[in-house]
Amino acid sequence: MKDEKLKDTIIASLEDLKAVDITALSVAGATSVTDWMVIASGTSNRHVKALADNVEVDAKKQGFKSIGSEGNDTSEWVLVDFGDVIVHVMLPATRAFYDLESLWTLKPV
Repeated sequence: MKDEKLKDTIIASLEDLKAVDITALSVAGATSVTDWMVIASGTSNRHVKALADNVEVDAKKQGFKSIGSEGNDTSEWVLVDFGDVIVHVMLPATRAFYDLESLWTLKPV
C-alpha cells in the first residue's frame, strides 16, 4: 500500500539521522484525518529540524510530497503532514509533555 511505503520511507529517513525512540501508530480507526502517525525525538533543536528536513527530502525522492510543515521556526516540535502519514519530531521534554502516544492509543470506555 502507498501509505505503508511512505511510512517505511519516513522511518528509514529518521533512522538515517539517528532519531531517538521512533514510534509508528496506526490511527486509521481513530480518525479520518490520517492513517499513520510517526513520532520521533531529536537530541537538540538543530537535530529536530534536520530530521524533519531529511524526512521531506527522502520522501520527495520516493515520489511523496508533503502537504506542509509547521514548527520549523523553533524546532521544539516539527510536524510534517503527508496526508496519509503525519510526522511529529520533537525534543524529548516536549514529547514527554504532550505524550501523543498515550493520547492516540486511548480506547473509549
